[in-house]
Amino acid sequence: MPKDPPPPPDLHAVIEALAEASTALTEMPLGRREFPSRTAVADLVEELRALLFPGYFGASELTLETLRYHLGAHLDRVLHGLRDQIQRGLMASDPTCQDCGERALNLARAFLARLPEVRRLLATDVLAGFEGDPAATSPDEVLFCYPGLLAITNQRLAHELLKLGVPLLPRMMTEHAHGLTGIDIHPGAQIGERFFIDHGTGVVIGETCVIGRNVRIYQGVTLGAKSFRLDANGHPVKGIPRHPVVEDDVIIYSNATILGRITLGKGSAIGGNVWLTRSIPSGSVITQANEKDGMPS
Repeated sequence: MPKDPPPPPDLHAVIEALAEASTALTEMPLGRREFPSRTAVADLVEELRALLFPGYFGASELTLETLRYHLGAHLDRVLHGLRDQIQRGLMASDPTCQDCGERALNLARAFLARLPEVRRLLATDVLAGFEGDPAATSPDEVLFCYPGLLAITNQRLAHELLKLGVPLLPRMMTEHAHGLTGIDIHPGAQIGERFFIDHGTGVVIGETCVIGRNVRIYQGVTLGAKSFRLDANGHPVKGIPRHPVVEDDVIIYSNATILGRITLGKGSAIGGNVWLTRSIPSGSVITQANEKDGMPS
């Protein structure tokens, strides 16, 4: 004998439960929650990439005569889009914000003023990729095809926004690259010139990492925290140095795990699959065979 069908769900109760849950994380009135758009931020990153490398990304039919006009029009468009997303971030994170529009415009202008320096740094990253990988046929190939360069570009842009105090957008930018490449670089990491990530998938670089000049890392490398301090309420203390310092000219091979506020001395080489939780002097060569400290039992 067939069973009676179950009663229809009470959709009104579902709506009520979801509405109540939507107010549980914050006391901010619903009307002030103008969160940035993930799609708009991703589009802005591509617009910024076209500003940094005109002719490579965005419009490709540029000449010396049209370049400056193109850059000017493009910059104005980015300014307005960026201002809108920064304003949304300010509104979402600061319920007392009374002058978000003006603050957002000033922050957007300050960020755009830093683009020439970002472009200079990225040019050194491109050359490091070309010179550090025998499979690379040209700097153009590194710029167009290498996931490491895409992730570094997003991080360098996000880092400048973070230094200006812009909320939400920096992490949105680096997480966008994370989703595309599998490379997770926190916007707070400080990264020097000529940084090269080869292959890249599974790389993790923590918030308080400091990376020097001419550093090369391979897939699966983790520059992470060994532990973190808790406050009186048991919550992690934010922003304290807890990730490695990597000095100039260091190479870290695939799947190495480097944890804690330790220093990798200049010119050192860290072998594949090494687990390292202590500082090492300049010129060290660390392999699984000669490194036991911190290895799990």
